[in-house]
Amino acid sequence: MENLTLQANKEDAGTRVDAWLAAHAEGLTRSAAARLLEEGRVTWAGKALAKNYKLTGAETLEVSLPEPEAVDVAPQDIPLDVVYEDADVIVVNKPKGLVVHPAPGHPDGTLVNALLYHCGDSLSGIGGQLRPGIVHRIDRDTSGLIIAAKNDAAHQCLAAQLQDHTLARVYRCIVVGNLREDAGTVDAPIGRHPTDRKKMAVVAGGRNAVTHWRVLERLRGCTYVECRLETGRTHQIRVHMAHLGHPILGDTVYGAKKAVPGLRGQCLHAVGLRFRHPRTGELVELSCGLPEEFEAQLRKLENH
Repeated sequence: MENLTLQANKEDAGTRVDAWLAAHAEGLTRSAAARLLEEGRVTWAGKALAKNYKLTGAETLEVSLPEPEAVDVAPQDIPLDVVYEDADVIVVNKPKGLVVHPAPGHPDGTLVNALLYHCGDSLSGIGGQLRPGIVHRIDRDTSGLIIAAKNDAAHQCLAAQLQDHTLARVYRCIVVGNLREDAGTVDAPIGRHPTDRKKMAVVAGGRNAVTHWRVLERLRGCTYVECRLETGRTHQIRVHMAHLGHPILGDTVYGAKKAVPGLRGQCLHAVGLRFRHPRTGELVELSCGLPEEFEAQLRKLENH
């Protein structure tokens, strides 16, 4: 990972930091600069800056650049559970453990490699060479429905739906403890954790994040919950449920560090997806069942 140190001057006072970065860091567009800021990669005196921060002219900025992206993402014959597919979109029920796109530490064996094999050249190029067709993400150890676009027009349409919340995603999870109410909304901004950069957290000045939840069943020591995302921040449901004091069962990052027997990762599954078809405008509603290990945990907790 490469680090840059950039010094602002008196004449820079009042300039937005994202615009200044784009002008002063070679090869960095304003949108790329904004992304670095959103990811907490631009700091001054150890503090991450917001993209709308206005410079005083006295700052020495530390910029942590991500690893350069490898461009050779090879198609791989990885089995896919295709729930829906046509000329414009493909919806897959992603298994737990499958990473969505290549990243440092996961150069291949990802959903993108599988989609390139399955779809050939018909994937949108908008996500760049590492994320072709990918409209939204699901964590590696979360399972369930994820949509990919097969052409740029479909990608732009679905990305717009993601922004205005017409692309609706429904998740089910088992959380630790007994939620007092039967339903509620967590409206709490999410940003990079102030001390652990691999984690997200509810932080002042974070990005707007809203999760609606309702109790489906009360179990022994746990609660079976349905969550509807209004926004799609990294680790949103995991962070929001932990913020309520009820982390997701098996989530060793935001909950108990000890793994749950019979469970790999967190008990969180994207069970439903609703969107307007990018070509026809018709409403498409899709759902999928719970994975076997999720069902097994439910049975175990019901029988106690």
